[in-house]
Amino acid sequence: MDYKDYYKILGVARGASTDDIKKAFRKLARKYHPDVNPGDRKAEERFKEINEAYEVLSDPDKRRKYDTLGPNWQEQFGPNFSGAGRRSYQYGTRGGSFDFDPMGPGFSDFFEALFGRGSTTSGRTNMRRRAGDNIEQPVEVTVQEAFSGGVRTFNVQSPEVCPTCQGVGEVNGKICPTCNGQGAVPRSKRLQVKIPPGVDNGSKIRVAGEGQPGIGGGPRGDLFLVISVKPDSVFERKGDDLYIDIDVELVKAMLGGEVTVPTPDGRKLILTIPPETQNSRLFRLAGKGMPRLRNEGHGNLFARVRVVLPMHLSADERALFEKLARSRGVEVHP
Repeated sequence: MDYKDYYKILGVARGASTDDIKKAFRKLARKYHPDVNPGDRKAEERFKEINEAYEVLSDPDKRRKYDTLGPNWQEQFGPNFSGAGRRSYQYGTRGGSFDFDPMGPGFSDFFEALFGRGSTTSGRTNMRRRAGDNIEQPVEVTVQEAFSGGVRTFNVQSPEVCPTCQGVGEVNGKICPTCNGQGAVPRSKRLQVKIPPGVDNGSKIRVAGEGQPGIGGGPRGDLFLVISVKPDSVFERKGDDLYIDIDVELVKAMLGGEVTVPTPDGRKLILTIPPETQNSRLFRLAGKGMPRLRNEGHGNLFARVRVVLPMHLSADERALFEKLARSRGVEVHP
């Protein structure tokens, strides 16, 4: 049984990250895909090898077993290990189809012994079509947009299949100058996206089919807009609750009265201030905060009193304050 160096097959180092392995696989898969090389048996065999290597190295558990046993896997399984119960699968291309045996030259005994045969669907391998990767893009919204929701138009970078190499990554055996061997090029695209009420930092909005293009005719991945909410000069957000400072005149704080409290959607709420209200006192306006993203109802709006002291007192006003001070035993300096 032959040992195959999956890292060498994909052209990556043994300590390569999952992303590096995925990038290497996508590049090689585009190059050796049977649809790109119709009738080329060597390309077909290479493509099967690449898929085999990726199936192992992209799975943490399989990769760990492979790294642990390494080239001494025959000693672990014994010299008499055999691949009994083989069966072949049919792989289809635009130019026809071919059969291969996962225990034969196309797939090593090592892969079969450790992890079993590759996944199939109705007796066919699942190698031809691969969905494209998802993409995340940060998006900043205001507190007002997060409160009311709405529709925003975004300029996003949506990868498209490279027009020069048609997704292969190479032209005449050389790295494609247009996409630098990636097989895809960025394209600026304007998208109208609905912002649901209640989004918060870290919320994700899925835009189906705007991710990386697939391989072998597979569907595109999705685009996820990752929300961050701009700090606001008026409202402070804590989860589903909002906090706002409300200026209250000293006389109204002492004698009581009414003040208006704004909300992010432009409405005005009336708040009754009881007599002798202290500075920084919090008033809860139940259910007037942020909408709950996945639940019914809203959080609360907290109005924090900020007592405003009068300035530029007239002579009569100063006399009144002096009278108040004397009645409360406060010494007043001229």
